[in-house]
Amino acid sequence: MSKNGIALTPHPSTRSDAVRSIQVLARRLLGTELKLTYRVDGDIGRIIVPSPCAPRIGVELWRHTCFEALVALEGQPSYYEFNFAPSGEWTVYAMRGYRDGAPMGDESMRPEIALRSVDARLDLDALVRLDRLSAKHATEPLRIGLFAVIEANDGFSYWALRHRGERPDFHDAAGFTLVIEPPGE
Repeated sequence: MSKNGIALTPHPSTRSDAVRSIQVLARRLLGTELKLTYRVDGDIGRIIVPSPCAPRIGVELWRHTCFEALVALEGQPSYYEFNFAPSGEWTVYAMRGYRDGAPMGDESMRPEIALRSVDARLDLDALVRLDRLSAKHATEPLRIGLFAVIEANDGFSYWALRHRGERPDFHDAAGFTLVIEPPGE
């Protein structure tokens, strides 16, 4: 991963020998797009990866290997949760606050997802159109949480920028530690 990649750490209660590290490169493109590249390094053959399918809205993607981004406007309790599955499935949730929301059934929210696997590395690219969330998402600073759920033959591991509790909790606002300014800032 490039020098700008951000390391995710496993929750102490859910380590996996199959994964050595996960890094994410997050960047804004022209203000209206958020591009995320998740890189998993490890024994990729031991990771259970959902089979490819046509891009579509998925259900409970976090029950298997899945990558997530929670995106909020700085200073706001509401946020959007994006789930990106290696299969090409995706889900977007509109959240009013901590774990208070529902999935959006809007196909126009569909991110572009691409998967690459080479030797000991698995990369997932996801491109999100911020202007489909709101005009403010395309022009204001974003507070982002980055996460990964990895299902491997030795169990599940939960990865995040920051863990605070005894159990993994991706919705804890303390984990939204990445701030990305709009272009030109």
